[in-house]
Amino acid sequence: MQVFSSDYGISFGTMSHSDRPSDGPPRPVRTPCIQVCTVDGASGLCLGCLRSLQEIAQWSRLDEATRETILAELPGRVDRLDPAFRGMVPR
Repeated sequence: MQVFSSDYGISFGTMSHSDRPSDGPPRPVRTPCIQVCTVDGASGLCLGCLRSLQEIAQWSRLDEATRETILAELPGRVDRLDPAFRGMVPR
């Protein structure tokens, strides 16, 4: 059982250039991040938001439809976690 804790000091999912209306400021991007950045080494998923590190890194650059697809998948990802961590997921 291996756990990696990461706190990169980066705020993911605040806004996206692709979501910026041409006549105004950027729109906020919905994000599942709850700032509990600990990754289950076995599954590669964050225990706070259940996204992969790749999804976290790309979140603000993904289009709205892709983000919504990922958000819909998140509840089902709990079963991919090491059983020792499943009760730690804040849901």
